[in-house]
Amino acid sequence: MARLSNYLLTLLGTFVFTQGTQAYDYLSHARSSSDALMHWYNQGTGVFNGTGWWNSAECITALADMQGIDPTSNFQDTLRNTLEINKNVMTTKSDFYDDEGWWALAWIKAYDLTHDQDYLNTAEQLFDDMAKGWSIDCKGGIWWDKDHTYLNSIANELFLSVAAHLASRTRNIKYLDWAIKEWQWFEQSGLISKNNTVNDGLDGSCRNNGYTVWSYNQGVIVGGLVELSKASFDDSYIVIARDIAWAAIETLTDSNGVLHDSCERGCGGDVSQFKGIFNRNVAQLYTATSDPGLKKFLETNAQSIWKNDRDSQNRLGLKWSGPYDKADASTHSSALMALIAAASVQGS
Repeated sequence: MARLSNYLLTLLGTFVFTQGTQAYDYLSHARSSSDALMHWYNQGTGVFNGTGWWNSAECITALADMQGIDPTSNFQDTLRNTLEINKNVMTTKSDFYDDEGWWALAWIKAYDLTHDQDYLNTAEQLFDDMAKGWSIDCKGGIWWDKDHTYLNSIANELFLSVAAHLASRTRNIKYLDWAIKEWQWFEQSGLISKNNTVNDGLDGSCRNNGYTVWSYNQGVIVGGLVELSKASFDDSYIVIARDIAWAAIETLTDSNGVLHDSCERGCGGDVSQFKGIFNRNVAQLYTATSDPGLKKFLETNAQSIWKNDRDSQNRLGLKWSGPYDKADASTHSSALMALIAAASVQGS
């Protein structure tokens, strides 16, 4: 019914949110930008030119999200092509467990869209490989990498999220057990600061290293806790997720409410992916809470992207407050996630 409602709104040219004289049809904007993302897709490799392996998982996730809210979009051939080309290297392509987590969530999203068991099976295989990284050095948690050099937030947040997502879809108790075990460790690890922001990782003494509060570290744990709440029928996880989300919004937005990482340009190729991950997970939290402040945050960022951070071909850049500079598959898919997030809560 929600899909039909969005479709009819689009056909009628109805805009449900206005600011001054500017109208925002988030679904239409997201649709145009989803099509633009395919500019970077490589049919032969199944990934996106000009960006990394894990970033391509986020591009795939964005396309699946888009089709999930828009009946006129169809990226199923793209999803299938990427799986067929890469499924035999999913657990060996990278030496990093977080890369496996991104792909596992992408394939779970594809499964939700298509109900094709191949996608879910692939996600389970990736999770099983991630579980091999469980550490005893800091009384738990999974390593970031297969060389066991760093215990960080993102790998563990993804491990929690994948486990919780699989628990909801397979009803296999082992996934729920892993998700709860991971959260119990994460909550006590010191990774969450006193003001509810999440730092990057632990030092050699198993203490919070005080490294950067990146937007994606706030987002993934929020989404993971929302999913764990569903799988466990425990609303207390939603309360924690909400605290973390609002701490991040208060810490990482400018005076206009637009999201920024503390370092955006010249900080390495991964940072350009981060902000959209936060917005995607905030949209999931909004669905669970109907918090109007979260909806306003999502709309504010989508509006700024469309107004200030795109070119004439609807390619989206790095700095959501503008001005537009240039785009690649990473900056574009990240900003696209913010447009999709706003579209997904439109009219709710």
